[in-house]
Amino acid sequence: MKEKKKKISISFLKIGAILFILIGIFIILIPEINNMLYNKDVTKIENTFFEKIKEIEKKEENQSEESELEKLYNELKKQNENLYINKQKDLVDPFSYEQPTIDLGKYGLEGNIIGFINIPKINIEIPILLGANESNLKKGSVHLTQTSYPIGGKNTNSVIAAHRGWSKSKMFREIQKLEIGDEIYIKNFREILTYKVNEIKIINPTDVDQLLIQEGRDLITLITCHPYRVNTKRYVVYCERI
Repeated sequence: MKEKKKKISISFLKIGAILFILIGIFIILIPEINNMLYNKDVTKIENTFFEKIKEIEKKEENQSEESELEKLYNELKKQNENLYINKQKDLVDPFSYEQPTIDLGKYGLEGNIIGFINIPKINIEIPILLGANESNLKKGSVHLTQTSYPIGGKNTNSVIAAHRGWSKSKMFREIQKLEIGDEIYIKNFREILTYKVNEIKIINPTDVDQLLIQEGRDLITLITCHPYRVNTKRYVVYCERI
């Protein structure tokens, strides 16, 4: 009888140990599972975004007047030129500009999405939303108002921010893996722009001058909190158009 009880006790211990291991594995895998689900949602959003662009282009292909997408591009180009001419005089704290200065819905684009950023080195592709508010930061990366819009062009520096990862996606969590020469791609409503990493810095949150347009250059600047989970500094990656 004692031997039987001993065997039953050992069996329960084995079952408990196996369950404990399985629960541990599941907890470890939760972030990866959430990231997979987020990526699946992003793929749907991206497909919808570019289908909408095709729909707009097809609808207007036989019209002689300027298309809505060309109007949008020209408006953003104009705003970028004004930012350069005015030396971004209104840029005090880029994260204080929570609302965009342009309504994409007016031009047929939905969801406040202007495009997508693809970074092969860290295996991410996430939407770029206008306005650095918390709601947008939960959906993807954000364009910081009072910096150039991500359409490329001389004398532009589009600053794109994202969380250093959160419960549903890693976003910019692995940004420190980027090295000089790594490529990133901006897929906007008009074209795909290719940039290469050419400088990496760690700055203070108040160092706004580090985010300004640089004469004669076409830049994308990635910014996120640093160190991971501490957030007292900013990790900045400068990328130049090629």
